[in-house]
Amino acid sequence: MQGKPRIAVIGAGLGGTAAAALLQREGFNVRLYEQAPAFSRLGAGIHVGPNVMKIMRRIGIEDGLNAMGCHPDYWYSRDWKTGEVIAQIPLGDYAVSHYGATYLTVHRGDFHALLTDAVAPGTLLFDKKLTQVEDLGDVVRLSFADGTVEEADIVIGADGVNSKIRETLLGAEPPKYTGYIAHRAVFPISRVKGFTHDRCTKWWSDDRHMMVYFDTGKLDEIYYVTGVPEPTWDMSKSWLPSSIDEMRAAFDGWHQGVQSLIEGTVEVTKWPLLERDPLPLWSRGRLVLLGDACHPMKPHMAQGAAMAIEDAAMLTRCFVEAGLDDFGTTFALYEANRAERASKVQRVSHENTWLRSNENPDWCFGYDVFEVPLVEPAAAAVPASPATAATAATATAAA
Repeated sequence: MQGKPRIAVIGAGLGGTAAAALLQREGFNVRLYEQAPAFSRLGAGIHVGPNVMKIMRRIGIEDGLNAMGCHPDYWYSRDWKTGEVIAQIPLGDYAVSHYGATYLTVHRGDFHALLTDAVAPGTLLFDKKLTQVEDLGDVVRLSFADGTVEEADIVIGADGVNSKIRETLLGAEPPKYTGYIAHRAVFPISRVKGFTHDRCTKWWSDDRHMMVYFDTGKLDEIYYVTGVPEPTWDMSKSWLPSSIDEMRAAFDGWHQGVQSLIEGTVEVTKWPLLERDPLPLWSRGRLVLLGDACHPMKPHMAQGAAMAIEDAAMLTRCFVEAGLDDFGTTFALYEANRAERASKVQRVSHENTWLRSNENPDWCFGYDVFEVPLVEPAAAAVPASPATAATAATATAAA
């Protein structure tokens, strides 16, 4: 490559924006393309564990994120009917002393705005819906719906579950609907009557759940997200409006703590939970994938965005350590150091057992993408699909 290679990141979600911020801090030439015309503070919360906070430290927004987020002392799991605590995972000061960084919950829009501000001015271009990708061997040509055409030396596909970059690499294939939907709602805690909520609680029954947490440091706003079986979904819809009546029906007979949230709801939406089987490749030529573009997962570990951000950090690390001239080797190194972990999180998320009992979460929260020893690429079998892996695990346990 002549001069400083041009890196195009497609998709300015949390993973893509983190990639742009990290790459810029290492001196790389980056442009970030987003199909949305602008960002808004959409109604969704997010968990940010110590594994992610260490990356935010590298970007320079750890303090700002700590200031805006809620810091739960524990992750509580509670029985759907009695409210009994069935698991209590220490966070708070324990996370700082044990993992070396905080664990917090925050509004996704607030987090995204802070992360976007960490990218150099002029890097992010809105209203750039990608329509065609052509790897010409010596350069990649990117065509957008607005009629513009850009060129890049390397293209990172951080464009989500319906990734155009993934489609270019592997052909068109819709994601799999898992048979579950997620209701999402965020509203002032002042609307919740008759129950005092913990800072972070997951309410469980055998076939559904509700994850509840505060998403501001002021503890003035609360968020919930559910997992509820729904046999079919119109895949032409990315989400649909829901209602308080639908929530009452879905959680009929549940504890008063859950009922208090339903009655306090202002607006609630519902979203399909989608997955893909692990891909046979994460890169080819000058194209490489990260996050939901290559390993979309159910949100049941609260680690989907974390895996995208970890991908961004590992890819940056591989660019620094292996270089850009032999990007095929760099991409192979990246996949070798991310596929196993991402597939494990994908499988555990699929099973929806995470922290339902007093298990040790060190393998997840204690991970440091900058310090973990790199493994060399080697021929390896493609990981089983989340559903197949879960079935195999159940059969092994029963044997």
